[in-house]
Formats: sequence, C-alpha cells, structure tokens
Amino acid sequence: MATKILVIDDDINICDLLRMYFENEGYDVKIANDGEEGLNAFKTFEPDLVLLDLMLPKKDGNQVCREIREISSKPIIMLTAKSEVFDKVLGLELGADDFIVKPFETKELSARVKAVLRRCNSHESKDEFVVVKYDNIEISLEKYELKLKGKSVDIPPKELELLFFLASNCDRVFTRDQLLDKVWGFDYLGDSRTVDVHVKRLREKIEGISDKWTLRTVWGVGYKFELLHD
Repeated sequence: MATKILVIDDDINICDLLRMYFENEGYDVKIANDGEEGLNAFKTFEPDLVLLDLMLPKKDGNQVCREIREISSKPIIMLTAKSEVFDKVLGLELGADDFIVKPFETKELSARVKAVLRRCNSHESKDEFVVVKYDNIEISLEKYELKLKGKSVDIPPKELELLFFLASNCDRVFTRDQLLDKVWGFDYLGDSRTVDVHVKRLREKIEGISDKWTLRTVWGVGYKFELLHD
C-alpha cells in the first residue's frame, strides 16, 4: 500500500506541483485547500504524513496542527512563506516535526518527507519499548505518554522523544547537533534552535516536579538529564 501524504495549502499551483511530484515518487496524495477541509480530509484519508501550509483560510496552519495533535501523532511538516523565528518556534511548540520556508526545492522537501517517515517508521517497528522512571516522572515510548507525579501530561511526540532520550542517558551531556542527530535523525535539515525550543517547553512542564533530577544546560556544550545527589 502506497504511503499517503495529505497536502493542505490554498495555493493551487503548489498543490498541483506537489501532487504531480509525489505521485511520480509513488505516494498516494490528497489535496485540501483550507484548514477545515484539511482537518476533515485528515480524518477520512488517514495520511501517513501531512504537508501543512501556515497561512490558510477558515483555520490557519497553527490551529490545524493543534487540532491534529489532539487526535494523532502522525508527522507534520509545516510550509510557510514567512521566515520569522516566531513562526518556526510556534509551529514546533504545537507539535510540528519539521518546517520549510517557501519557495523550496521539491527535492529538498522530498528529502525531509523521507527523513521524517523513516524516523516515524523506526519508532513503530521496534518490538520492545522501554519505560524510563525516576522520582515523580515516567516516560513511555510505547504509549507516547509522560506521567508526572502519577498523572498523564499532554506532550507533543518530539518533546517526549527528546526527554526520553536524555533521561535514558542520564548525566551524559549532548550537544545540540548530537540531539538533532539522535532524536530528529541524521539527515534532519533544521537548525539547532529546534532543540532549544523543545527544551524550553519541556522545562515548563517538569519544573518543580522533583528535587532528585533536573534538565540542565551545560553552557557552551548542550544539555543533560542530571541526577541530583544529596
């Protein structure tokens, strides 16, 4: 069965281009031209990946991303004509997996699609899943669930994967580039600010949960999940 891509964009020319390009690569492609149509198509088409424009009629891309994340962890790559850092940060905070600015080369977009799908499939193909537990925190990749003091907390998939990776390698420092490599994939084409955004959001969730561990910044190097000793 062909991998399914949902394109949500109000630019008809871009939609036609992406449909032709990805269908030639063997994908099953569906097009939606506004946010509401895109959400309906997501539920009926059940895509493996979404290409989501930021500026959409009826519901903008951020709102669509937010609503998809309420029901699914399927990968989302956001498309935008804007290059402001604010837009990238907001999209990442809402749970987007990647971000590409228009105009883009179809080959670059295709590379990002393949990289995101490869990462997603590698997680789904694991036979065994591990749960990492420390004081007042439990991180499950099997359920994609974060529990703090025994209560489930809403968390975007990539934030959970980053926290799981750091907690699985406690007291070890990783640079931003290493985290991009380990969590986002070796061929991730984003920049290191992606890591900073996710760490910031994680800290907002876990601050004050325990005095036995912390998510620490090692200045000039990167980040680590540190166990605190008396």
